[in-house]
Amino acid sequence: MSKVTEVQNKEDFINKVINSDRPVLVDFWAEWCGPCKQLAPLVEEAAEDFKDELTVCKIDVDANRETAAEYGIRSIPTLMIFDKGGLVGTEIGALTKIQLEEFIRSKV
Repeated sequence: MSKVTEVQNKEDFINKVINSDRPVLVDFWAEWCGPCKQLAPLVEEAAEDFKDELTVCKIDVDANRETAAEYGIRSIPTLMIFDKGGLVGTEIGALTKIQLEEFIRSKV
């Protein structure tokens, strides 16, 4: 069972990410995006590895254009970490497992 939560819409994003009482890693992705598919298993692993420290969510930019635009998503995959409703870090592009872990550790 996946530890990654799918964000369905703007209201869902506010509930699961902005109003979260713990840090949240958000993966902005799309079905047609090759690098997104490459990164997906690493995001799944991070959700398991960091389950005690943060929540991991995915948001499909095609289904959630308004939220993607609000956060200036111009390239995917884009990973963002939110804490107490505020954006604390951004990484753009496919990362290695080590880069992803370092990004998370530097912000959580």
